[in-house]
Amino acid sequence: MKQLDLQVIQQARAWVAQGKPVWLSTVLATYGSAPRGPGAMLVCLSSGEHRGSLSGGCVEDDFLDRVSGDFFNPVSQVVRYGEGGLAPTLALPCGGILDVLVEYFSPDDETDTHLAAVEAAFAGAGLITRRVLLGTERRDIDSGRMDTARVNVGVEQVTIRIGAVQRLLLAGLSPVAEYCASFALALGYEVILCEPREEILGAFTLQGVAVHEVLPAVYIANGGCHASTAVVALTHDPRLDDLTLLEAVRTQAFYIGAMGSQRTSNKRFERLARIGGIDEASMQRIHAPIGLQLGSKTPAEIALAVMADILRVSNGIQRHAL
Repeated sequence: MKQLDLQVIQQARAWVAQGKPVWLSTVLATYGSAPRGPGAMLVCLSSGEHRGSLSGGCVEDDFLDRVSGDFFNPVSQVVRYGEGGLAPTLALPCGGILDVLVEYFSPDDETDTHLAAVEAAFAGAGLITRRVLLGTERRDIDSGRMDTARVNVGVEQVTIRIGAVQRLLLAGLSPVAEYCASFALALGYEVILCEPREEILGAFTLQGVAVHEVLPAVYIANGGCHASTAVVALTHDPRLDDLTLLEAVRTQAFYIGAMGSQRTSNKRFERLARIGGIDEASMQRIHAPIGLQLGSKTPAEIALAVMADILRVSNGIQRHAL
């Protein structure tokens, strides 16, 4: 799956290689209704040619007109669309507000090196953090961590965490796993199902899910996880779940969880420590019982709680802050 933001960076690099300066805009924050969230990007030329989107259509035309009319100074700056923001309207049709980082990139080797690192991160090479100094053309790249906010806006600088398209790895098929797959697809995740039990897999038909008829632990051991992967074991079958967790804690997966009651989870932790030799630090990475405590009962409700907790961790929100 080739995500839109990866295409944006690839287009930016192509234009830079042709000697064309580019404008890169990134959504930093949204308030109220907004079709695209923080991190969404658009790149354009002064001619109006562009790739990507910021809002699904309600601000793009105005933004491109301003770029064409030399409205923006060729430095990094934050602008607002919506009430209290840029004309021509005080309110967007969707009723939302967008704060957008606008950056100017000269067509030189330094720009290409920076964009190449962003492209590599989107392709799965690892998490990075872009640091952009406002009011200048200065920017750099550092390592990134999933337990930090995706976007952080300060007075003098903006930091943006960038990584591969987020992946949900389902360790075995169950009613809860099927609902998780549907929710994850709606959230833009790459969804992978590992299910070696042919008799269970036969009726699964959800489009958009990559299915591998292999043990989840084998798939993970063969490099199936990167730092933007969430691994969830939702079958109640220790033969699948325990092996999955043993392999998952050896990866950089940002979320690892297993379904079960507190009693079941405690027994699972005992087995993992006794049989797998998992240390306490690795145990702390496993969310069990999985999901936010929403009083969920049905498979759909449990899946909603699971995906809500994955979203919480992905966005760098601590549980105590809820």
